[in-house]
Amino acid sequence: MKVDNPNAYRFIMQDEIYLLEQDKVNKPQPAARAVAQAPAIEVKTPHVEFNYMGKNNKNFTILVNYANEEFIPATHLTALENIIKRKDLSLDDIAILNTHTYHPIKLEQINGLLKPARLLVLGSKALPAGMSVPELNVAAKGPDGLMILYSFSFDEMMDNTENKKTFWEQMKKL
Repeated sequence: MKVDNPNAYRFIMQDEIYLLEQDKVNKPQPAARAVAQAPAIEVKTPHVEFNYMGKNNKNFTILVNYANEEFIPATHLTALENIIKRKDLSLDDIAILNTHTYHPIKLEQINGLLKPARLLVLGSKALPAGMSVPELNVAAKGPDGLMILYSFSFDEMMDNTENKKTFWEQMKKL
């Protein structure tokens, strides 16, 4: 059927089908078909919860990046436990966060949830998005007094004695 005048549709079809939203507001609804207006829904940015290893008792956050692990491979975890023991820390004192799981992740998000006082970034792939790249193997104060050490990943250290020594010298300062 061809209709020359669009106003003719209201004789054939229900008003809700063809009226524009602004037209519906101006036209009162019949009492029998009145629909209660739903309250406005507040839209919030979803709060991201991080799944990390450790209890973070001493606000020491360690960022790693492993595509095929939930947190860190067992051999790397053993090496890390030996390192933190030398600093009189345990897994209860730290938080190991695999940034691959939350890519891209920002330092503000990490600070908001984990509230680190010390941050160890193991490898360039573990760096949070938007963070300026700190000097490699130099423990230094970052934003808000946060102590940061950006160093080699465990893959770069496991078979390289020189990288291990360089890392440990800076780790002592963190």
